[in-house]
Amino acid sequence: MREAIDALAQHIPVSRACEVLGFPRSSLYRQRQDKVTETPTLRRTPARALSSEERRQVRDLLNSERFTDQSPYEVYATLLDEGVYHCSIRTMYRLLADYDEVQERRNQLRHPAYTKPELLATGPNQLWSWDITKLRGPVTWQYYYLYVILDVYSRYVVGWLLAEYESADLAQQLIAESCRKQAIAREQLTLHADRGAAMIAKSLARFLSDLGVDKSHSRPHTPDDNPYSEAQFKTMKYRPDYPQRFDSKDQALAWARAFFPWYNQEHHHLALGLLTPAMVHLGQTQTVLAQRQATLDQAYAQHPERFVRGAPATAPVPTAVWINPPTSVESVDPTHGTSSPCPRFPSPEAGS
Repeated sequence: MREAIDALAQHIPVSRACEVLGFPRSSLYRQRQDKVTETPTLRRTPARALSSEERRQVRDLLNSERFTDQSPYEVYATLLDEGVYHCSIRTMYRLLADYDEVQERRNQLRHPAYTKPELLATGPNQLWSWDITKLRGPVTWQYYYLYVILDVYSRYVVGWLLAEYESADLAQQLIAESCRKQAIAREQLTLHADRGAAMIAKSLARFLSDLGVDKSHSRPHTPDDNPYSEAQFKTMKYRPDYPQRFDSKDQALAWARAFFPWYNQEHHHLALGLLTPAMVHLGQTQTVLAQRQATLDQAYAQHPERFVRGAPATAPVPTAVWINPPTSVESVDPTHGTSSPCPRFPSPEAGS
């Protein structure tokens, strides 16, 4: 059709030829463009271009031991000072690009690939996480450091310590005392933390090995790898009585001594089916849930019309809690293996 239109267009306008033959003018132009694309013209090498031998010499020079860690700018200037000229800086870059060698030419520190921690707890005292948070002191740049160890399954704070500095030695004391109070046996516990200086200290690693405690660390710059400790700190700092600054260490210590009993024994946690951490950690779950269910059954018997969705039931407690669950686990029903018993609250400490 294109050939017929081209022949007819020698006598009448192209638009009229397309109208006579019933062929869209846009399709004609598209076919002409396709034909041009199918037969590209070969670009002739300019007479001023470097020869193959000259290109090889320049590339060998750029990759030589003398210049291997220098940019083309530095190579060009150095050679020019020595009275040597091969080509322009731009030509050097084009030559390197042809061999995919335009990159950082110096030896660089390569960060190792960190494995995503995938940790599971199906009961108390199997998986703990710990972290250190700063409490503002009376003046700018003065802080008190609060060390907190949290049981991931029950959200129970098994140990805490307030100090004026970060130290792996203080962490060892806190971990040892917490393990003693919870009667932790060898090979029973995994202790997870981020990568703060105190957390990755070699002395602490040796100490945990002596205790028979497995250590686990978050990936760098990945706070989601330690969500439970982070969420617990948020719960703490959003308390109505949490001050902007503490006037002294004694005031901070008094506040913490009041907060942690409340958190463990009075704070009803959404991810725990509105149980307190102490109820779950101390094995009181079934007793409390049975009592709650009896209260709900009595309320339903008295006024069933008020429960439009049928007989009420207590929220289930998760049977397993994950840090970074595998993909196959994330799709499981919340009552069978994820960290939250209610899909409306996806974060591990939502609403705490």
